[in-house]
Amino acid sequence: MTIMDKEQRVHKIFNTISDDYDHMNNIISLNQHTLWRNKTMDHMFLEEGMEVLDVCCGTGDWTIQLALSGAETTGLDFSENMLEVAEVKSAEFDNISLIHGNAMDLPFEDDRFDYVTIGFGLRNLPDYQAAIEDFHRVLKPGGTLVILETSTPENSLINYGFEVYFGKIMPALGGLIAKKKDEYTWLYESTHSFLSKEALKQMLISTGFTNVKVLPHTLGTAATHFAIKPITED
Repeated sequence: MTIMDKEQRVHKIFNTISDDYDHMNNIISLNQHTLWRNKTMDHMFLEEGMEVLDVCCGTGDWTIQLALSGAETTGLDFSENMLEVAEVKSAEFDNISLIHGNAMDLPFEDDRFDYVTIGFGLRNLPDYQAAIEDFHRVLKPGGTLVILETSTPENSLINYGFEVYFGKIMPALGGLIAKKKDEYTWLYESTHSFLSKEALKQMLISTGFTNVKVLPHTLGTAATHFAIKPITED
């Protein structure tokens, strides 16, 4: 699949599932995604006045949670329909700006944000390395990149159950409840082909990030990577 093919497929999928996304997310993850995000937030040190970019913000759940800290929060997504849902949910927040844009070509100047976050979005991008390089570009020196993503469990027995659930049960639920089996099959495909925790850690290091920390969730079925853009001395 070419970069353009993947972009077009992902764009179509998320525009199609936008109305059902929040409801299905709770069902499919057994609401674990909320626990993972809360655990991730416990390791972040947000303050009022900071600038935060939430890439692939989708329907805005993490964007809103970030904004509750008082930080000036920008959510970016290339699915118009997902952003429409996010706009409704975040309407009362003066410190949230939502932008239609491409995560592979961020429309921001260098060294702008204190934090860049991306939740369950990196695996949908056509070039992980290029995306991470752009995240690095827009972070301030000393800023933090936070990636929350599904992951392959290291334990073979747990991994087998993970494969059965995400490969068979999840698409069936998507077809039964949301009538969108093909779209939820993609969610398994993107997870199955995504980087291991260690491979993503090494990619972050090779991009120039330091102090890379990996926080696993729920028997290794997801993980948060924290990485610092170093402060360089002139």
